[in-house]
Amino acid sequence: MSATSSKAPVEPLKSRARKSRAPKKRSASRPVVHTLLSLGLLVMSAPFLWMGLSAFKTQSELSASPPVWIPTEWTLTNFRQLLDKLDLPLYFMNSVIVAVLVTVSNLVFCSMLGYALAKLNFVGRNKIFGLVLGALMVPGNLMLLPLFVLMSKLRLIDSYAGLVLPFAAGAFGVFLMRQFMQSIPDELLEAARMDGASEWYIFWRIVMPLVKPALATLSIFTFLGSWNNFVWPLIATNDPEKYTLPVALATFATDPNKAGGSNGMLMAGAFLIVLPVLIVFIALQRHFTQGIATAGMK
Repeated sequence: MSATSSKAPVEPLKSRARKSRAPKKRSASRPVVHTLLSLGLLVMSAPFLWMGLSAFKTQSELSASPPVWIPTEWTLTNFRQLLDKLDLPLYFMNSVIVAVLVTVSNLVFCSMLGYALAKLNFVGRNKIFGLVLGALMVPGNLMLLPLFVLMSKLRLIDSYAGLVLPFAAGAFGVFLMRQFMQSIPDELLEAARMDGASEWYIFWRIVMPLVKPALATLSIFTFLGSWNNFVWPLIATNDPEKYTLPVALATFATDPNKAGGSNGMLMAGAFLIVLPVLIVFIALQRHFTQGIATAGMK
């Protein structure tokens, strides 16, 4: 009895020592983790910082060796020259119109189809969802030729409709909205139906407010993809009046009579392309983070 009683307090002491050492290990590893994350952030953001700073440099600082990171003389000359040689407001407005229309149409149509696949029982629902999953596996570049032929047959080349309709609804958006809407309790929808609410009322007034994080996430991804889309606007537009900003800047950079080898103007144009995306992300950052965290828990 005395032997067992003397050994009994030893085990709690060991467990306490282990618990006390665990926070010390975590606190000691935090500086290392923070240093690695900071280095990774610096590597990823270095090209964007260089682009943004170069837009405000003089031509001598852009061609200086060794390179000059922070400009000594901040100037807006690159932006003025770009506005003089390129109809920037027109191309900027074309990009805004196309990106906004594509984003709004994806929010509406993907939400509708996601709601139908998640909460409505109809024949062939699982097969349609299988087609959505299959569409996710098809490379986007593979669809460029069929889309071009289709838009040509519909005579929608060189039009906003030809730039918007092929991307009005995407498989990723349908899948994302369907997964989020599955988390809505069926009892809530059944209670609304028993009170006489129509499916349109349930969809717009009950379901859509509950999936705001998913809508914010989808809007950021869709707007980013449409704003940076280069290949399809290049194929689907022959009229320079319908060029989007990436296409206009690319044609401007390859024209020696306009760009003239001025890296400053190209950096200014690239900065203007990135700026709206940053504004949209900052405006929806809270909902975007919530949407990603919710998706990770599913």
